[in-house]
Amino acid sequence: MRILSKTHITATALALALLSGACARVLPWRDDVVAPEVNLAFTLERNLVELQTVRLDNRAGRFLLGSAAPRTVVDPSFATSGRHLLQLTEKESVRISPSQLDLGGVADAIIGIEPWRARAITIDYRSGLVTYQKDGIHTGYMKIFRYDDAPMINVNVNGREVAAIVDTTSPDTIVLPRTQAGRGTAHIVVGDTDFGTIDVGYANIARARVGNRVLSRFMVTIDYGRKVVGLWRDPRIPL
Repeated sequence: MRILSKTHITATALALALLSGACARVLPWRDDVVAPEVNLAFTLERNLVELQTVRLDNRAGRFLLGSAAPRTVVDPSFATSGRHLLQLTEKESVRISPSQLDLGGVADAIIGIEPWRARAITIDYRSGLVTYQKDGIHTGYMKIFRYDDAPMINVNVNGREVAAIVDTTSPDTIVLPRTQAGRGTAHIVVGDTDFGTIDVGYANIARARVGNRVLSRFMVTIDYGRKVVGLWRDPRIPL
């Protein structure tokens, strides 16, 4: 699957459902106290996280989750500049001041970090839920990565550790920096999960980016307030 073009996506910057008893016993925060949270349903359309229940100024649209986008981006055909009301649920709303960018029909908006800038979100790909966790991250048995700028994890690429941005606007596996864009293969290990030799992309970017084809094998938590990413290999999802 190709990564979206710079014009369409990379230019923008580029909880749980009820489970069976067997799966529930291995959930990473099974002993934690339930924290206040808001659940946002999503579908994985064209391998992008499309938020289904979010509305902007009480208007439905095609809204993508941008886990690494520092600011929400709205297509000018959907909304004018200025402050807008992002409605997460009927009871939860937040004021945002998005930037504008022609998204080329890919989406009406890419929802960036500001709705949960001091909080945490968990992306449960199997259940199709983004959980906004007001009390922060549940570490459980997660592999923890700390970051300074954009949310990042360490990925082992052909035996070399590479810091990669967690980018839910990328439908790819991993995109690695290289002057000449193209495709190739690499041996990829994320945490304790060995993906073997898989298809990867190359692009003229400053930092590697890990996309949904890899992220969707994990439960992904990003605590923006504490600048921590947590990954839990989801046994319900095969490699």
